[in-house]
Amino acid sequence: MKAIRIAAMLVVTSGLMTAQEKSKLEATIIPIKTLSGDSFDRLVKLLDVFGVKMRSDSRLRTIVVYGDKEQTAEIKRVVAELDRPGSEAAIGRNMEATLTFLRCSTKTSSEATPLPADLEPVAKQLRALTQYKDIQLWDVIPLHLQEGRTTEQSTRLPGPFAEGVGATTQVKLYPESVFRRDAGRYVRFDRMSIGFKMPVRVGANNFQFIDVGLNTAGDFKEGQKSVLGKVSGLDDESAVFVVVSLKVLD
Repeated sequence: MKAIRIAAMLVVTSGLMTAQEKSKLEATIIPIKTLSGDSFDRLVKLLDVFGVKMRSDSRLRTIVVYGDKEQTAEIKRVVAELDRPGSEAAIGRNMEATLTFLRCSTKTSSEATPLPADLEPVAKQLRALTQYKDIQLWDVIPLHLQEGRTTEQSTRLPGPFAEGVGATTQVKLYPESVFRRDAGRYVRFDRMSIGFKMPVRVGANNFQFIDVGLNTAGDFKEGQKSVLGKVSGLDDESAVFVVVSLKVLD
């Protein structure tokens, strides 16, 4: 009987200790400022090592932690370290991007050549929505990108300019995250900067360079050609449109 009473006391004591431990726990909401999409999911998985109860919402970009003050403080410290560009959580999927430059003019050209079939829908849309009727392929630039990292590249573009004088483009892209929406996958760009250094004739054998370009950001669907914008500034009759297409590799 004595042994039974001791066992019962141990059970009660254990129950009291558990209740005391539970009383130390509190729910804390941690907002995530930088990471989203797959990057947000990687952050949540990395926090599993703490072994505490957590709930996360990628749309609200919040994590709710249910733990004691010491655990919560440590989780907040880790989140502050990882919730930034270039962190272990931010660096993720590889992808291929293709930038297509279309030279457009309000005047038709006798030297016009047909566009590749996959660009015809884009050209049709531009003709319908703008004053540009002659649309020619200028150049296609393939890029390798990685989620959470900035990619920069400078490329010399083909003529028609005098020998030794040509246009160049400077590209700076930062794909912030990959995420799913509806039935598709999207890449969120925090920054897309595309600049051109264009030669302009100012004399018989003289050129000066002008800088033009565009800066944008947003969500772009994988496998879809999206017009980023128009680059103008050379004259009133011509412009360059930049088209991007994306493929997530892993």
